[in-house]
Amino acid sequence: MEHATFLKINPADSVIVCLQPKQKGDVIEVDGQKITINQDTPAGHKVLIKDVPKGTDIIKYGYPIGHAAIDLKSGDWVNENNLKTNLSGTLEYTYHPVNEELSIPQENRTFKGYIRRNGDVGVRNEIWIVPTVGCVNGIAERLVNELKKETGEEGVDAIYAWHHNFGCSQLSEDHEDTRKVLRDICLHPNAGAVLVLSLGCENNQPDDFIAMLGDYDKDRIRLLVTQQVEDEMEAGMTILRELYTIARQDKREEVPVSKLRVGLKCGGSDGFSGITANPLVGEFSDWLVAQGGTSVLTEVPEMFGAETILMNRCRTKQLFDQTVSMINTFKDYFLSHGEPVGENPSPGNKAGGISTLEDKALGCTQKCGKAPVCGVMEYGDRLSSTGLNLLSAPGNDLVAATALASCGCHLVLFTTGRGTPFGTFVPTMKIATNPNLATRKKNWIDFSAGQLIEGRNMQELIPEFINKVLAVASGEPAKNEVNGYREIAIFKNGITL
Repeated sequence: MEHATFLKINPADSVIVCLQPKQKGDVIEVDGQKITINQDTPAGHKVLIKDVPKGTDIIKYGYPIGHAAIDLKSGDWVNENNLKTNLSGTLEYTYHPVNEELSIPQENRTFKGYIRRNGDVGVRNEIWIVPTVGCVNGIAERLVNELKKETGEEGVDAIYAWHHNFGCSQLSEDHEDTRKVLRDICLHPNAGAVLVLSLGCENNQPDDFIAMLGDYDKDRIRLLVTQQVEDEMEAGMTILRELYTIARQDKREEVPVSKLRVGLKCGGSDGFSGITANPLVGEFSDWLVAQGGTSVLTEVPEMFGAETILMNRCRTKQLFDQTVSMINTFKDYFLSHGEPVGENPSPGNKAGGISTLEDKALGCTQKCGKAPVCGVMEYGDRLSSTGLNLLSAPGNDLVAATALASCGCHLVLFTTGRGTPFGTFVPTMKIATNPNLATRKKNWIDFSAGQLIEGRNMQELIPEFINKVLAVASGEPAKNEVNGYREIAIFKNGITL
């Protein structure tokens, strides 16, 4: 991409995106037509190419992103004040399969991971304490601090307790979702050893929860019910010392990149997200899938307006039907609470140049490239299909990233235009959409896709990005790990007792 000052993304678009701020009176030339900018327009925002009357669809990425709320003139700044969503309720969809096979060569790349007893592979070797209920969060933290003090974390990558507020006083689906996510954390291959820490009287009963783990490695996953022992610290440390002795023996080995599972997430998006970081991550996703690996796209509300693109990439009619159900179920969730389905962009999104949910979705879904959809999962499900998968979860950054990790992703690629520091319980790499963010927040950002508007092109940048992701998979800490910003968040839908 050259040092242009604006970009027309698709030939069919009725807007251009400003790559640099434009001043009122500036003149640009688009498709041989001179356009005078009518208002000061920030970078990342849209300018209309031709006059349109009220009600006309505005096109970006080759698709409608809403309609003009008033009559608009060529050169007008198009934003949330004059562009309104076309989204409403649930829809009926028809399957029109698009089978675009990836023509990406096999590279036989590897990364250094930990091979577990069941053949699964982890990219970290950590010791985790997983509370079955929020009541024991304090005990979990004390145990972590004591084990760190004794061992200095020597021989393992980290020691963490995954705090949450749930495990009791929840009903029905919420209770089961909590149990599923905690189960998934216990079974995640990034953990070399896990202490399941229970109170004893909670709704998430310890024996029933352990049964959910199935045929697990009993040497590396242990249970402590704190109400059943006189001194929970002494009992907990006895178990943790045994787990530490086992986990510290693990060593990294070369494993094929086909074993890698990566989650795709965006947050604090801006007008550059859909033209730099998300397409870069999409190229990586396609590359990984072509190598036999797995990528997972979530944030269902941020698919609204671009969902048919994903539906028609489904390998089978059954996957199409599952995707339709996922989309319409989430729309019903909003509608059942009296909320519209199209009011998603945050104040930061709008300030960054995203005006409607369709605008956001068409940029968001570029993270999954062009690969066919090979799997569709409900919230809390664990991966069973390689290739590109869709996962039902909300757009909330903490909840969605936790859901991606819980389904089995080894790390999360998180694109951002506004910046965010957090990470979930697996490495959470931040990819900046613009060079300004990458420069200002070096302590948050792992890679700058903003280079794509500074003269670099995708062909030369994608190998660097692949190398960076594989380096993190091989043990290089992501910035969230360096900072110690790691937590989990569990989706809650219904009643809390």
